Amino acid sequence: MEIGGIAMRNPTGRAGRTFLGTGRRWRSARKDVVGTGLAVRALMAAEKRDGRTVEIGTSNRPVNSDKLNVLHGIQSSVPIVEEAKMETDFQRKTKIVCTIGPSTNTREMIWKLAEAGMNVARLNMSHGDHESHQKIIDLVREYNAQCKDNIIAIMLDTKGPEVRSGDLLRPVLLKEGQSFNFTIKIGVNSEDTVSVNYDDFVNDVEVGDVILVDGGMMSLAVKAKTHDMVKCKVIDGGELKSRRHLNVRGKSATLPSITEKDWEDIKFGVDNQVDFFAVSFVKDARVIHELNDYLRSLNADIHIIPKIESADSIPNLQAIISASDGAMVARGDLGAELPIEDVPSLQEEIIKTCRSMQKPVIVATNMLESMINHPTPTRAEVSDISIAVQEGADAIMLSGETAHGKYPLKAVKVMHNVASKTESIMSNDTLHTPDKAVQYVGGGDFSQGHMSAMFALHATTMANALGTPIIVFTQTGSMPVLLSHYRPSSTIFAFTNEERVGQRLTLYQGVLPLYMQFSDDAEETFSRAIKHLMNGGYLRKGDYVTLVKSGIRSIWRDDSTHHIEVCNIQD
Repeated sequence: MEIGGIAMRNPTGRAGRTFLGTGRRWRSARKDVVGTGLAVRALMAAEKRDGRTVEIGTSNRPVNSDKLNVLHGIQSSVPIVEEAKMETDFQRKTKIVCTIGPSTNTREMIWKLAEAGMNVARLNMSHGDHESHQKIIDLVREYNAQCKDNIIAIMLDTKGPEVRSGDLLRPVLLKEGQSFNFTIKIGVNSEDTVSVNYDDFVNDVEVGDVILVDGGMMSLAVKAKTHDMVKCKVIDGGELKSRRHLNVRGKSATLPSITEKDWEDIKFGVDNQVDFFAVSFVKDARVIHELNDYLRSLNADIHIIPKIESADSIPNLQAIISASDGAMVARGDLGAELPIEDVPSLQEEIIKTCRSMQKPVIVATNMLESMINHPTPTRAEVSDISIAVQEGADAIMLSGETAHGKYPLKAVKVMHNVASKTESIMSNDTLHTPDKAVQYVGGGDFSQGHMSAMFALHATTMANALGTPIIVFTQTGSMPVLLSHYRPSSTIFAFTNEERVGQRLTLYQGVLPLYMQFSDDAEETFSRAIKHLMNGGYLRKGDYVTLVKSGIRSIWRDDSTHHIEVCNIQD
């Protein structure tokens, strides 16, 4: 059974005799495929001889897994590769999520954010009402209708079971060493006592616990408690205002992850066909299964991104991400409920876990916090962005910086510039090895998914060796996701005829989704795609591209054959 074909195409779009215009033929009669202990059939190369296409070195035998694959070892086995390197304009691959709020909720600002680099618009349901969020959804949809080559996805972020202090008549100044109390009684707002919105707060805390206000801006030690009051001593003081967020270090509240308000907001998101739900304070996989069941009951095609921000979520990390469509590293509450020095290693662990499961991961919170009030970031913030990119995050997020900050556009531009610079100097060492890729996807079984993953790896290796962007046509998004997983050095142009698929692909590192109707004629569709990219300035005459025809579902293929082709672009 053939699992692939490799063809070098000439300007007319047919398989050509010459390799990348050098006048040198593909000389290898046969190369063995790295099978990682699997019985994999040999790949094939094709060239034009006397007007007919000839397959070179086909084989029906299991290949030798000890030898280098023609694609994996292309730089050593095909010495002319270096001559074929092409210069491409660098495009940022790490995506940017922007929270929309009072500073950016106008048509003008949505357009400017999109042009500055926003890929996903985040609706924070902790603020605003459905009417204000509906306005933002409508504006993003209007932008997408006008600017089809720069798709903006919509993420609805649930409020979750937040524990907050009550309203105060005026701010209370807390000083180190003074006594201060939290009560479950409603409406208390004196100089030394304030209400909390959570009836079980007294039961959740113990003497000796540390209560953090706004993620640690202030802290209080629990000294005693009664049936309705928690008595504390201020450790780190500050100005306590109304409705401040409260955490107990090392503990998660026993509230449900999805509250009654959250279910109302989720229904609002379903009605508006948002692309992602970011679910706050997920503790285990059960809430993900519950939400998935609800979405299936409504035939809603919306991906779930759990926010990893509670102490309880860490022991259940594998199960949570496995049940989900990605994850968000929500470092604010994560650093409040767990020791703050653990946050960097937890961020790295969450990113690695998502990468191993081929699921997108977002790094969030405080990335450019200083730019809420200042036009330039701290150097530590710049390093923070760069580290997230180097660790392999698919996306990085702005919260207050774009929601209510003074310099939202500058914040996006800083994030864009830092991510772009970091990516431009990164080597291909971040790519997965063939062993890891094959073992994970197939688990040792020679399956359709296994073949697709293997071809995504080979396509990435070939594109990196030749310095070409990748073009892929997809109806499900499966192949662009696999290609993104292996982090090719150039852009993945993912053409799809499914708008929902294109919007979801916006979150994946390195993928530029482009909406286009497909025809029954593969060559005609490919020609239109090339023309589209040339008109958009993505490609120039004489450029080379790696074309991938592979995936779980066939578009034009009559069987399960996969193809990787390198094509020279002409008028």
